Amino acid sequence: MEFGILGPVQFFGERADMRITPAGAKQRALLGALVVKAGQVVSPDRLVDELWGEHPPANAANALQTHIARLRRLLPAPGSGSGSGSGGSRQEWLVTRPLGYVLRPGRAGTDAQRFCRLAARGRSLAAADPAGSAEVLREALALWRGPALEGAGRGTICSTGASLLEESRLIALETLYDACLRAGRAGEVAGELAELTASHPLHERFYELLMTALYRCGRQAEALGVYDRARHRLAHDLGVEPGPVLRGRMESIRHRQDPPPAEAAETGGPKGAAGLHPLGAEVARLRHRIEVLSRQQRELSDRFERLAADRAASR
Repeated sequence: MEFGILGPVQFFGERADMRITPAGAKQRALLGALVVKAGQVVSPDRLVDELWGEHPPANAANALQTHIARLRRLLPAPGSGSGSGSGGSRQEWLVTRPLGYVLRPGRAGTDAQRFCRLAARGRSLAAADPAGSAEVLREALALWRGPALEGAGRGTICSTGASLLEESRLIALETLYDACLRAGRAGEVAGELAELTASHPLHERFYELLMTALYRCGRQAEALGVYDRARHRLAHDLGVEPGPVLRGRMESIRHRQDPPPAEAAETGGPKGAAGLHPLGAEVARLRHRIEVLSRQQRELSDRFERLAADRAASR
C-alpha cells in the first residue's frame, strides 16, 4: 500500500487496480494533513483549523472525531507486507494519542518519498552520466498526477506541504533539463522548456535553460528574444530586473561565447546540483522563493477580500 499526495489525495492498495480517493473535501483535507505529518502527533486544534479554518462548527471536537472515525473505516486493514502491522485492526494506521492523532504508514510509504529518492539519485548522476540522470528524473516526475495535495483544501498543513513539494518538483525539472542539455539533447527539449516558461513565467532558471537550448540549436535571435520576454515579465509582475545568472547567459549568447555542453560540464569550477555555480544556484533558489511568496501573497489577498465581503454581507 502507498499513500499518494502528488496529485489528488489517494491511497493505493497492493493490487494495481486498487485506488481509493476520499469522497468528501474534509476527508481529503484530513488524510492529506496526516500524510504530510506522517509519524508526528497532530493536535485536534490544528486539525480543526485545517478542516474548517476560521469558521469551525460549534461542536468542532465532535465533528473532528466523526471525520477521524470515517477515515479509519475507509483505510484498509493492515496486513502482512502492507503496512505497520500484521493481522491488526484498521486503527493501526491512525492512532489516537493523548495530544492528538498520528498516522503510522509503516512500510506503506508515500509517492512523495519515492519521488524524493529518485530525484536525489538523478541529481547524483547529473555530472558523470547526464543521460542516465535525465532518465531517472523523468521517472521521478512521472509520479506526479497533478498539483500536490490537490483537493485537500487550503489549510496551513496541506498548503505548506504542497508548496514545498512543488518547489522540489521545479528543482527536479531544472536538473532534468540541465542534464538533457549536457547530454546534447537541446533540440529535443526546446519545446518542453518553452511550455515551462509559459506556465512558470517568473521562474528565471527555465528562461535560462530555454535560451541555452535555442542557442545550441542555432537560434540565437530567438534565444535573445526569450531574454527580452523574461525581462519584461519580471519588471511588470515583480518590479525587478533579471538576476545575474540570466543576464550572464544573455551576454554569452549575444557574444557567441556559450561553450558546448560537454565543455560546460567540465569547466568553470565547482557547481551545484542543478549545474549552476554555488552563488548562481543560491540566486536561482531565492528567485524561486520570490515567485512562491508572490503567489501566496495573492492568495492571502483574495482570502482577505472574501472575508471582508462576508463580514459586510452579515451586517
